[in-house]
Amino acid sequence: MKKGCYFVNTARGPLVDYPALTQALKSGHLRGAALDTFGVEPVPADWELLRLDNVTLTPHIAGASARTIKFAAAAVAEEVRRFLAGEPPLNPC
Repeated sequence: MKKGCYFVNTARGPLVDYPALTQALKSGHLRGAALDTFGVEPVPADWELLRLDNVTLTPHIAGASARTIKFAAAAVAEEVRRFLAGEPPLNPC
């Protein structure tokens, strides 16, 4: 990555080379990082990224809001209703 960039990962934890990320953050090559998922969960208490001021870590629960849960429940209920009525699904997998 270019010098001064921010690294953001909300995808999959194993995609990240954590030793390289840590070095890039400590050296100042990267300005900061935001991570929402990790290669190992829960992260070890002695994980170096936990101690860096230019890192923000979140617990990978962004989708667990009350609004999201209500929306998901309503969507599932509608799919069940459609199935029982012999109608095609709105969101086929």
